[in-house]
Amino acid sequence: MDIANFTAFLAVASTGSFSRAAEQLHLTQPAISKRIATLEQQLGARLFDRIGKHVGLTEAGRTLQPRAELIINTLNDTRRALGNLSANIQGRLSLATSHHIGLHRLPPLLRRFTKAYPGVVLDIEFLDSEIAYDKVLHGEIELAVITLAPEVEPPIIATRIWHDQLEFVVAPEHPLAGKEKVQLHQLASYPAVFPGVNTFTHRVVEQLFERRGITPQVSMSTNYMETIKMMVSIGLAWSVLPRTMIDSQVCALRIPDAGLVRELGCIHHSGRTLSNAGRALIELLHTERESGSPV
Repeated sequence: MDIANFTAFLAVASTGSFSRAAEQLHLTQPAISKRIATLEQQLGARLFDRIGKHVGLTEAGRTLQPRAELIINTLNDTRRALGNLSANIQGRLSLATSHHIGLHRLPPLLRRFTKAYPGVVLDIEFLDSEIAYDKVLHGEIELAVITLAPEVEPPIIATRIWHDQLEFVVAPEHPLAGKEKVQLHQLASYPAVFPGVNTFTHRVVEQLFERRGITPQVSMSTNYMETIKMMVSIGLAWSVLPRTMIDSQVCALRIPDAGLVRELGCIHHSGRTLSNAGRALIELLHTERESGSPV
């Protein structure tokens, strides 16, 4: 059986669409359909039900999916293991990162990496940290540089690279702006915009309020820090932002004993053979941590 057929099958299964799978694999839709038809013929089973625009796995498709993932992951792992026999650092490195880290932390580091290893092709996906974590967990991505989960469990291996100090912020014209000190319960009486409910950052902020027995007025939420900053700057709500994002558009509040920090770092799967390029990037990240770069 052709591995390309399994790859097409998994793409359709994950996207729920032949057209989106074609875009993902940079193929035409007829090419995807042909690969699925060939695989169904080889297996003697229908893998997808096509009802209108909806595409869903059949029972045979659901049975095949984890086995196809295992086949693809084992093959890729074997290729990396064999490639590592050479000391050359080259080839494709699949990397995921959050939008915030990708914009504010990684550019100078990746610039050094690509200059040092011109033979490496970086395949970068910008994803929410939680989605990137899941992709590493399922072997779809080799490395992710993300906001770390409050608790990381095997088989994921996490390395903290940066402490990311979070500050409570309001618009410059907000009633609390400019006060020498603000208590958390005072802040909670005003509308807030929080990081998305399912994000690791949301958990960090939520736990602080829970420990104090305070319920904030969360009027909206979004996963993007840049969007949060815009909402705060125009006076819609208060929120939290990384210290690195604070400028004249927003005003940081001094809240005693708040001490909000999230950890940013690199994760990979303990059961997956790292490529030479993956190991080189992790080493560079470790250097970043050890150098004590400003946060």
